[in-house]
Amino acid sequence: MYDITVSVEVGVLCRRGGEGVEVRVLWRRGRGCLDCCVKCLGGIPYPSLIATILLYAGVALFCGCGHEALTGTVTILQNYFEVVRSPVEALDVFTMIDIIKYVIYGIASAFFVYGILLMVEGFFTSGAIKDLYGDFKITTCGRCVSAWFIMLTYIFMLAWLGVTAFTSIPVFIYFNIWNICQNATTLEGASLCLDPRQYGIIPIAEAKTVCAGSEKFYRMCDSNELDMTFHLCVCALAGAGAAVIAMIHYLMVLSANWAYVKDACRMQKYEDIKSKEEQELHDIHSTRSKERLNAYT
Repeated sequence: MYDITVSVEVGVLCRRGGEGVEVRVLWRRGRGCLDCCVKCLGGIPYPSLIATILLYAGVALFCGCGHEALTGTVTILQNYFEVVRSPVEALDVFTMIDIIKYVIYGIASAFFVYGILLMVEGFFTSGAIKDLYGDFKITTCGRCVSAWFIMLTYIFMLAWLGVTAFTSIPVFIYFNIWNICQNATTLEGASLCLDPRQYGIIPIAEAKTVCAGSEKFYRMCDSNELDMTFHLCVCALAGAGAAVIAMIHYLMVLSANWAYVKDACRMQKYEDIKSKEEQELHDIHSTRSKERLNAYT
């Protein structure tokens, strides 16, 4: 007997007459690169991937533009409003800006790790992992993981709503300053002033007013710092809004995963009960057959 392996799908058995030689052809289908690529692409959790890309884009836009906007704010306060740092360790505007910068660094690092964890959770509850490890490990671990991430994502979504509301404040301030600059150039003789005390940036006792008609006012309105900082604040607000949308997208994905693993758990219990009942019925029939055979003999 001779065994020959061929990479096709159907099997054929041939026998040469008279010589007693049997040739068995084993037809086996080979898995190509296309099938492997299709299987790998089918196991990617695309909703989680889209939400992760949106989250990274929003956080990067918020952190990068927010950091540069704070730097531009410091430059504007020092160059045009002549605000100086406090010589003692006090909670002035510059200290608050430094604290916000460190908070931005922490947000960037935390959500970079959180996006990776959510992607891992998406792969964990995908069909590819189900094919590898079966339903049991998916349902026992996946329900706890999905429930934990749903609660955590909901908390982060509320936090990003607060960040978005907080980011809209400098946008409102810079829009007012830009509007005053526009009106001062179109309305001649108008008495328009910029006072940072009304925004709580400096104490009430310190007067740092810049009014229209002064050299500092026109230099500030024509400077690149004001225009760039205003647009950076708008971009940071857009990034915070994109992060909120990503959190909402994650909540939908995690809720769907929760429903998936919950149904898989119920299906697993049903299959276990069904297999036990079938085994019991098989044992009962076997016992009765043995009793009948013994009675007959």
